[in-house]
Amino acid sequence: MTNLTITALYASLLAIIFIALSVNIIRLRFKHKVGIGDGGESTLRKAVRVHGNLPLALILLGCYEIGGAEPNWVHILGGGIVLGRVLHALGLSKSAGTTMPRFIGTMSTFIVLLTLAIVNINAFLLVGNP
Repeated sequence: MTNLTITALYASLLAIIFIALSVNIIRLRFKHKVGIGDGGESTLRKAVRVHGNLPLALILLGCYEIGGAEPNWVHILGGGIVLGRVLHALGLSKSAGTTMPRFIGTMSTFIVLLTLAIVNINAFLLVGNP
């Protein structure tokens, strides 16, 4: 039976990142006395935006892994997701404009998403429509 232990690792790493970014939003909401939304505070608006990107790639990664993917490829793609999200968060936290870490993080995420979409569609086509 195929399990999702590798995907679980990357989902867990992303959960830790998610919690850290959430704590930052909570801290800023207390600081600016904002209950919902960003209250017009640019730092809070930026923090909410950094937080808002949890990847669809995890679902695709899980499908790839459970379909019998080579574990090294699951690690490479899972690491790409985590690296992409970290770089995106770092870049966006420095500036709301374009930064190199934000650009690389976004491109990394897109490349992993596209790669996983292609391999999962290919696997479906090879196995056939059940």
